[in-house]
Amino acid sequence: MFEPKRLHPIVIVLNIGKRIKDFVFTFIALFFIWNKGEGGKLVLIAVSAIAIIAIILTSILSWLRYTYRLEENELRIEYGVFVRKKRYIPLERIQSLDITEGILQRLCGMVKVQIETAGGSGKDEAEAVLSAISKEEARFIQEYVAAAKNRSVPEVEVYEDAPQQTVFKITPSQLILLSLTSGGVGVVISAVLAFLSQLDDFIPYEKLFRGVEQWAVGNIILIAIVVFAGFVVAWILALIGTMLKYANFNVMKTEHDLVISQGLLEKRQITIPLKRIQAIRINENIVRQWLGYGSVIVESAGGSARNKDGSKVLLLPLVKVQSIEQILKPYLTDYQWDPHFIPVPKRARSRYILRSWFVIVPIAAIAIAFFKMWGLVSLIFVVLFTFWGLLKYKDAGWSLEQQQLTLRYRNIVRTTVFIKKNKIQSLEVKESYFQRRKELATLEAFVKVGFGGAGGRVIDMEKSDVKKIYSWFSRDDEKGD
Repeated sequence: MFEPKRLHPIVIVLNIGKRIKDFVFTFIALFFIWNKGEGGKLVLIAVSAIAIIAIILTSILSWLRYTYRLEENELRIEYGVFVRKKRYIPLERIQSLDITEGILQRLCGMVKVQIETAGGSGKDEAEAVLSAISKEEARFIQEYVAAAKNRSVPEVEVYEDAPQQTVFKITPSQLILLSLTSGGVGVVISAVLAFLSQLDDFIPYEKLFRGVEQWAVGNIILIAIVVFAGFVVAWILALIGTMLKYANFNVMKTEHDLVISQGLLEKRQITIPLKRIQAIRINENIVRQWLGYGSVIVESAGGSARNKDGSKVLLLPLVKVQSIEQILKPYLTDYQWDPHFIPVPKRARSRYILRSWFVIVPIAAIAIAFFKMWGLVSLIFVVLFTFWGLLKYKDAGWSLEQQQLTLRYRNIVRTTVFIKKNKIQSLEVKESYFQRRKELATLEAFVKVGFGGAGGRVIDMEKSDVKKIYSWFSRDDEKGD
């Protein structure tokens, strides 16, 4: 139906950058191994030059050999430098087309299209990626796939824009509050530590730390200032990163999909078919809960191991919890947004507290035994963990209304999960010996998403309530398709 097409030549630059990034630690290792004497330097230069030439040549050949086309209700992709490979993807299996615009793509007026198939592939990558095509071509593929899935493949390349409704658009104040409460400091620190761990063969950490330890004896205050400054810098980097990622966040509703666009430097567009939504969850960390805010996540039947965003998509990054029903009910009409929660019984409270003590109490006991008076400081953490256990007990609850099961629980953040009956894959009931003695049980609901499972779990529910929910789920006459 269509002639094979190549991607934009900017893909060559993208491939070169990706390959160099993959070999960067190899280059660093070669530098430390061979950067000794004139002979070693010559070998290093020669090997590096050969490697760079090979990377450039293979990147050019990869671009030349990569073609795609739409033909006979399939997206056909052929690629491979030395071994020619072909991948045919039936259009009706395509679950979503996610569009992003990196810096290089934006400079060339191109976009990247990531194709996810229904149910996910379970692989470490998307089903197919078109790294750089024109916006017009991306729009054409989107609408051609939509038409093919409706069994009415068009023969012309002219389309009218589908009617869209604005569901949500982030405001500057929401973006700032989102960044301030995102908790991205840990991600930044983890990334820095992960990078430094890759250099442990080249940096004498042990010798370095011994020197720092000797110097630190008389400079405790200075070290505290440096550590505090490091956390401030990490917090600022996380703040900037979050603002760049979620700037211009916008949710649109088309006839069959929710379309999310976001990003300042890298623009991204994610399409969520309404019929593929498996569950909706509201997450509230302790700060956002205190302020009355939360985030809404959609769990969808799509995605892959590497691109888990295809299955768990942030629909509303930050919004007043009380306004979620007003925002989403006109577009997700079959959900009950204000359920009446039934809490777990009072006799479960002691179990929640005991579970919070499993780790901290032994640590506190050891600290007191070895450090005497200083060890008593650990009792502060025992009190904090006890409070956390009480908080988890207070938040735990469930609701059963019409064709919807709603579960609420807390791990680090408080989570409320809304699941329609026809989307529940299975219910699992667990009873330990100690739970049976108190007529309690744990209920876990599973839904099918693109990679792995998802759902929710409430611990130490009333056993009779668990039986009631299981009986409701087992009635086939009430299940939909």
